[in-house]
Amino acid sequence: MILKNNLIRLAILMILTISFFYIINFATYEKNALANINNKQTVEVFKTPSCGCCNGYVSFLEKEKFKVKQTDMGSLHTIKQKFNIPLEMQSCHTTIMDKYFIEGHVPLEAINKLLKEQPDIDGIALPGMPIGTPGMPGDKDEPYVIYQLIDGKFSVFMTI
Repeated sequence: MILKNNLIRLAILMILTISFFYIINFATYEKNALANINNKQTVEVFKTPSCGCCNGYVSFLEKEKFKVKQTDMGSLHTIKQKFNIPLEMQSCHTTIMDKYFIEGHVPLEAINKLLKEQPDIDGIALPGMPIGTPGMPGDKDEPYVIYQLIDGKFSVFMTI
């Protein structure tokens, strides 16, 4: 009888423990998802008209329910200069989202972190055109290092 009662108590304890961790993980997932959903707004993507991967990034943003205004430019030099984005941090397009710029093919995880934490920076950048990023073909073959920029100076924001 004692063994049976102990087994029942152990089973109840296990169910409660599993339920607790499920609730905690779901709440964390939901909180991250809310950063993505609650901050939907119109964003502006500055790009050249003939860039296919820029169009791919616009499609990625639209799929994530952002309202996207596309601004095609013959040269992006003025927009990069306006936001003080150094050459080594540049990519093929610049997105303006709220008070931040997002340079390049930045994944949603980094955008969500930016919108959720609202750091005192000018923007974030994923330089170049890394394979497997939103809008770029292929599979991810190395970690993506996203940088934060303040007055043209940069440091690591996050690695995905």
